[in-house]
Amino acid sequence: MTGAYKFWGKAEYFDAGCGMSRESTLWMVEQGIRVAGIDAWGWDRPFWAIKEAFARTGDRKILWEAHLAGIEREYCHLEKLANLDKLPRPFGFKVACFPVKLTGGSARWCRAVAIIED
Repeated sequence: MTGAYKFWGKAEYFDAGCGMSRESTLWMVEQGIRVAGIDAWGWDRPFWAIKEAFARTGDRKILWEAHLAGIEREYCHLEKLANLDKLPRPFGFKVACFPVKLTGGSARWCRAVAIIED
């Protein structure tokens, strides 16, 4: 929960929040986590940070490094989640993801639903 969802529909949305690096994604997977989500525009660091780092270094490995970590270690991430602040933390709920069928894509939309236990 980065707080980025509060800017949905505004230009600031793409600069809001934070994201994952390759190293943090691989660490998460090594801890046994295989599915995770974020309320930001994407799983990786904000676009401005990626762009700035690439301009400074010219290193193409910086581009979408957290996404590409999935080539090394399999995991699934969800982006653009909303209402994470309404969930009990850090546990007490389950998440069900209902996929939207698409053809020819490398990703899918889903309806992510929290099931809160009584």
